[in-house]
Amino acid sequence: MAVGYCILRGMAIRTALTLRLDNTPGALARVCQALARENANIIGMSLDGNGALHLVADNPVHVAGLLRDRDYAVEEREVLYVTVPNGPGGVSSATRLLSQAGVNIEFAFATAGSEQEMAALVVVVEDAQRAAAAAGM
Repeated sequence: MAVGYCILRGMAIRTALTLRLDNTPGALARVCQALARENANIIGMSLDGNGALHLVADNPVHVAGLLRDRDYAVEEREVLYVTVPNGPGGVSSATRLLSQAGVNIEFAFATAGSEQEMAALVVVVEDAQRAAAAAGM
């Protein structure tokens, strides 16, 4: 039960930004460099083979504006941002909690350094507010 308690304390609803990148060398680097020049911090990122880039930034309004100013079509979506223990079972306990609440996970991505106690899990669901409430968050 202690793991569930950690998950409940570490969940937030954040905004994820999605944009499409060309499948060319440097496409991701250009986005990251543009954001770095403007002191925009990326706290989660996933790029799939079709060029869909999903970003969670510390200031999504600012980042969305920066990207739109560079002619990227940016979609915004609420997602669950969960901190879980960085060890065996951390991600499992979070996904099990959502499953038990009847929440379908559309896709998810996670990251952590090997020296960190906690990992970050970004979970994309149909309705983040409803999912959080259903899971008792």
